[in-house]
Amino acid sequence: MDVQMNTPYRVGEWLPSDVKFLQNWLKDLIVEVDNTPKEWHPVVEDLKNLIEGDAKLYMLFNLMFEQVPEKYKHNPAGGPQVRNYLHALELINTIITKAPEYNETGLVGFPINAIFDYSMGTSAGFAAFLDPRLNAQLKKVLNEWGKFLDSKDSAYVLNENPRSGWFGEDAKKAMPTFIEDFVCDPTLPHYGFTSWDDFFTREFREGIRPVASPEDDNVIVNACESAPYRKSVNVPLQNTFWIKGQPYALSHMLNHDPYTQLFENGTVYQAFLSALSYHRWHSPVSGTIKKAYVIDGTYYSETLAEGYDPSGPNKSQGYITEVATRALIFIEADNPAIGLMCFMPVGMAEVSTCDITVYEGQHVEKGEEIGMFHFGGSTHCLIFQPHVKLDFDFHGQKPGLNSSNIKINSRIATVIP
Repeated sequence: MDVQMNTPYRVGEWLPSDVKFLQNWLKDLIVEVDNTPKEWHPVVEDLKNLIEGDAKLYMLFNLMFEQVPEKYKHNPAGGPQVRNYLHALELINTIITKAPEYNETGLVGFPINAIFDYSMGTSAGFAAFLDPRLNAQLKKVLNEWGKFLDSKDSAYVLNENPRSGWFGEDAKKAMPTFIEDFVCDPTLPHYGFTSWDDFFTREFREGIRPVASPEDDNVIVNACESAPYRKSVNVPLQNTFWIKGQPYALSHMLNHDPYTQLFENGTVYQAFLSALSYHRWHSPVSGTIKKAYVIDGTYYSETLAEGYDPSGPNKSQGYITEVATRALIFIEADNPAIGLMCFMPVGMAEVSTCDITVYEGQHVEKGEEIGMFHFGGSTHCLIFQPHVKLDFDFHGQKPGLNSSNIKINSRIATVIP
């Protein structure tokens, strides 16, 4: 068996790089579900009824498990594997009342993604997860899970267990300056956090992430605590974004918004967030919010053009900017050399709640909060019109899947006169 045990299993470390650890986690979940079956949660039962009541979805959900390559049908850690769509739904039925525990080997931050990990990369999975009816129901499932993660019951993982607690010995090694960096109170239960979501949307203490050149409107700052993935120039309105290389297509990214034409042949910068990071968004420029809204999209679709991806959507970072759930925040910069630009946060898998905290007509200062991902983060783009000439600063890195975080509010680009 040639399953790699140390692949870059998920950009941002949302799932472990050690496949054996992930499969052990899945084995424990399967044993729990098989030995202690639970009554169907209504929203998961509705998902089951949708799949079984529609001939196309029923066919695709059966085929996607049959099409998993043979080498991935066996658990490399030993023990059971996800058998079929019904088994997958039973696992999801248990997941939506659980919060992720810490593990130094790898956070299972995308548990539903982990359940569909091999099946979603098949041709049947590709077709199924593009279906708008399926995505509408998946949104309801994720919203129910979000209610649990926002409840006090989810705070049970915010403990000091040395291995699995978010304030335990292992977690403190991974986040050694947590208390100094984030607003919290170690003397209170759960450090003062009221839920898992409250912990994951934690705020930096004042002064921890100063805004680069606050008085210089030519300096554009990093809108998320994120790692550079790609910069593209002369981006067309239309493109075959689903092919290998995943070139950007502005019309699809911007959902044919009336502003789209202004950005034809413009510049797109994309970066991705990591599981242990800060998940709020800050304005990259000072300016006025012209428009801000969320676009419903896919949750588990990945491109087939990059070949079978057992760690999907690892290789689909460009593709998901066109199809995944995302927000558009158009900002008219105070600097006329920039003019109208767009910040676009993109949800990925479970991380698809884009919470906009600004309103149309509001003036924001560079570095001011404009929204957040709930339960983590995914990827985001900065989109500029073609007349804007920029000198990007990747802080000594080459953009790609192996890059590391650049601090939020740091300089990411400077306008060239």
